[in-house]
Amino acid sequence: MLGIWAKLASSLASFMFVWAMLSQFIPYELRSFIEKRLTHFYSQFHPYIEVTIPEHSGDHLKRSEAYTAVQSYLSSISSKSAKRFLGEIGRDGKSVVLSMDKHERVEDEFRGVKVWWICGKTATSSSDKPGPELMFYKITFHQKNRDLITEEYLKYVVKQGKAIKINNRQRRLYTNVGRYSTYGSMWSGIPLEHPATFDTLAMESDKKKEIMDDLRKFSNSKDFYKRIGKAWKRGYLLYGPPGTGKSTMIAAMANYLQYDIFDLELTAVKDNTELRRLLIETTSKSIIVIEDIDCSLQLTGQRKKSKEISEYNELGSEGDGKKGADKAAKAAERGSSNVTLSGLLNSIDGIWSSCGKERIIVFTTNLVEELDPALIRRGRMDKHIQMSHCSFQGFKVLAKNYLLVEENDNEDYQGLFDVINKLLSQVKITPADVAEILMPKSCEDTADKCLQKLIR
Repeated sequence: MLGIWAKLASSLASFMFVWAMLSQFIPYELRSFIEKRLTHFYSQFHPYIEVTIPEHSGDHLKRSEAYTAVQSYLSSISSKSAKRFLGEIGRDGKSVVLSMDKHERVEDEFRGVKVWWICGKTATSSSDKPGPELMFYKITFHQKNRDLITEEYLKYVVKQGKAIKINNRQRRLYTNVGRYSTYGSMWSGIPLEHPATFDTLAMESDKKKEIMDDLRKFSNSKDFYKRIGKAWKRGYLLYGPPGTGKSTMIAAMANYLQYDIFDLELTAVKDNTELRRLLIETTSKSIIVIEDIDCSLQLTGQRKKSKEISEYNELGSEGDGKKGADKAAKAAERGSSNVTLSGLLNSIDGIWSSCGKERIIVFTTNLVEELDPALIRRGRMDKHIQMSHCSFQGFKVLAKNYLLVEENDNEDYQGLFDVINKLLSQVKITPADVAEILMPKSCEDTADKCLQKLIR
């Protein structure tokens, strides 16, 4: 009986192929009617069920977690039967993790039942240009095993896939590409290999401990955020003069929590809608960074600029000669921005902020006093961290990093450290400047010479 059904299915498949060749010569209305009837007839005899898992869900706003879980699971079983693979760097930065290539097919077995997976892609298009290629996984199984596969096997695949993904996860540094990339994402990334840690950060030890405790408490507070009815996110504002280690702090935070970094360049964002799509596409366990927020699209003082736009409208209506036209043009230029302050606030703290979980949002600025109070209020930027000039404790960290010396190594170092401690209380100098002076430039630059140079 199984052989008969197999032959019948094969014959029907052959008929469908021939029909596809002939259908181009049949009028559309008749072809559509016949195809519907043939599809219904074919489904009555075809004993297999297919389930498609697309790459994106929610009208392509967000990558499907089911898709990524299936991708990770199939990467663990495809090495036995697949012939074409995609290779990525593993978590250790040395090994290569293999996954199925496009149009590849693998077989799996669950409690004695066989299923078949295929990786495919479909191209989207608009009226004027082609869209990105969207990937999907399709599973095929016999209809008599419907309950086992849909209720047990698929749950097993998702659970195993998530565990494999965490184990093989190579953290990445992403930047927004402005439009969809080749793989259908608005982000493009590379492996995150920044070596910064809190141990190498030039900062007071008690301040570092406070930040580390806050980060660790956040990462373990899933149930707490659910109980209080807030999105699982936290905002950090890093402010201080240039060269005080704000970017290094972000890398240290990512390495401490084992999070990805999404470096959001606002000047490359078209409008508020694109900004919302970008933030929706960020993954869990990530840090979303907007550096130099005071320089990004002139979002500071946005309310003041609204007044200037009104002035522009008034000047334009009055027609105040060339002088008025010039002033009006300048006012319009200062106030024009496709990404608005309101759009940014709604994206990071409005209803759309609940579309992701376990995310940290970091703003950096050199001029905190110029930021709109609504942008940095508690609840948006929950913790404000001042990155100040180099302190004596910060200097000792840098001396250990760059010169491999500590205060109590010998009496000579003790004396030099005492002098530097006294001078640091009188002179404002950034950790970046201290590090540059301490860095040996040649084999003749000993630790003593570098410390003396810093004193001078």
